[in-house]
Amino acid sequence: MTADPERVRADVGSWPTGRLLAMAARVVEGRFEGFLAGLGLSHAGLIALHHLAAGPLSQRELARLCRVTDQTMSRTVDRLTRTGHAERTSDPHDRRRMVVTATGRGAEALAAARAEEQHSEHLFGAVDDYHHFRRQLITLITHAES
Repeated sequence: MTADPERVRADVGSWPTGRLLAMAARVVEGRFEGFLAGLGLSHAGLIALHHLAAGPLSQRELARLCRVTDQTMSRTVDRLTRTGHAERTSDPHDRRRMVVTATGRGAEALAAARAEEQHSEHLFGAVDDYHHFRRQLITLITHAES
């Protein structure tokens, strides 16, 4: 039995905004997951590559920027190195410190993911103005964190 689209829209229209945001996040994340898997990436790997785009970072600094524990970042970097998206080396100045660098394959995957995010009808096709929507989300998040 298929639900009547107008009834579904009316029900969703009655939801509190927080629930709408949570559901939208799950829908987009679920759709994007398949695309990322095709690139050999996870959401965590994509976030790490985003931060590595500016240049190499210590694994600890990368964890801090991604807002995860060192242990979680270690697993993410392990996967990125296995898939060829990043390289991990010892810092020549401090052998205890690990430095992570995105590879060419990592940079290409990041560019493909960014293009898919912005231009795919499957992800944000229902949004009238992607850039305005993105600015609104940034405002909401940064206001909530201040």
